[in-house]
Amino acid sequence: MTKRGFFICIEGLDKSGKTSQSVILVETLSKRGFNAIYTTEPSDGEIGRFIRRHVLRRERRVPAVVEALLFAADRADHTENMIKPMLQAGKIVVSDRYLHSSLAYQGATGLDVEWIRKINRSAIKPDLAIYLDVPVEVAMKRCVNNKSVMEWPNIQRRVQNLYLQFVRKGEMIPVNGNRPMEDAAKDILTLVLERLNC
Repeated sequence: MTKRGFFICIEGLDKSGKTSQSVILVETLSKRGFNAIYTTEPSDGEIGRFIRRHVLRRERRVPAVVEALLFAADRADHTENMIKPMLQAGKIVVSDRYLHSSLAYQGATGLDVEWIRKINRSAIKPDLAIYLDVPVEVAMKRCVNNKSVMEWPNIQRRVQNLYLQFVRKGEMIPVNGNRPMEDAAKDILTLVLERLNC
């Protein structure tokens, strides 16, 4: 086990498979003897639960600034009360969404990405940020029931464009998610083990 913790984020469009890949990664690392834990955003904290109930499931999106501030508040709470303590305990933390989700989703509304970064100053930089790359059309076919306010093709295309900008800037590493789940999982595990020097 590493002496210091290691922070991994897996990002992507809605229904891109990031939740499944996050869970698979934690399970695989645990079987290899690593102390790995899964977490997600919105978090399971009070602000995260509020977002799930009153923001994501509305018929219409709340104003973009309000949305960005709520996600930033949840991330600050999540970071201070869960992520940092787990990393300080030497654990590998795998987060299903983190800062780049706000940059992509709220940035796609037209909000200034640098302003979104500023209100998320309490967020810590991941040791590894992975973008699970899936075509918008593929992701949308999976969004059949109980769509959130963000699960619409026009929104997802703008979100994808921003994610790809972060990839080009070197902030994220892309993994092809448009193939069998086990193939993408192998590539993710390889990236993680390389970073852990295993």
